[in-house]
Amino acid sequence: MDTISAFITLLFVMDPLGNVPIFLSVLKDVDEKRRQWVLARELLIALVVLLIFLWLGGALLDILGLKQESISIAGAIILFLIAIRMIFPSPYGLLGETPEGEPFIVPLAIPMVAGPSALAITVLLVSSDPNRMFDWTLALVGAWAAAAVLLMCAPLLLRALGNRGLIAVERLMGMILVIISVQMFFDGVGAFLHLNETPAF
Repeated sequence: MDTISAFITLLFVMDPLGNVPIFLSVLKDVDEKRRQWVLARELLIALVVLLIFLWLGGALLDILGLKQESISIAGAIILFLIAIRMIFPSPYGLLGETPEGEPFIVPLAIPMVAGPSALAITVLLVSSDPNRMFDWTLALVGAWAAAAVLLMCAPLLLRALGNRGLIAVERLMGMILVIISVQMFFDGVGAFLHLNETPAF
């Protein structure tokens, strides 16, 4: 995976357009003067969590004795489930009931931005090529910055696209993520089968 592909995948997984209605709903009870500050704080927390997983995820895999192929397959399954949820959303919403008052870390930073699929992708990137940390960091920060801009402009996006427009974009992104997840699964299975091939004599 190159830097651009990593950027696009991470941006789709963070799903900023799909999160716009959720962010607006969670922040509706927060004082209007504090909303942008709270949103900026939650986005920065999400970035820190993502960077920690990016830089320390490889060491965690080594400690647990996990191989790249297992991460690729597990990441593909998680990504596929997220994509299916984007295409066929639950009538009960993504998060169910959320605590009243000002949000802190949950649910905006985690899991809406730094969700399990985004964290799995960051670990997968590092395990696929540990020597390209600069590229992966650039892709991650770029995807986060793009998602942050879209979420900071959430009220404008909702007015411009409307609920139907946001739903249509989210489902289109879900379709693309399904394709990416299937490819990741095939890559992981292919690498596993190649790794366990019995040499012929």
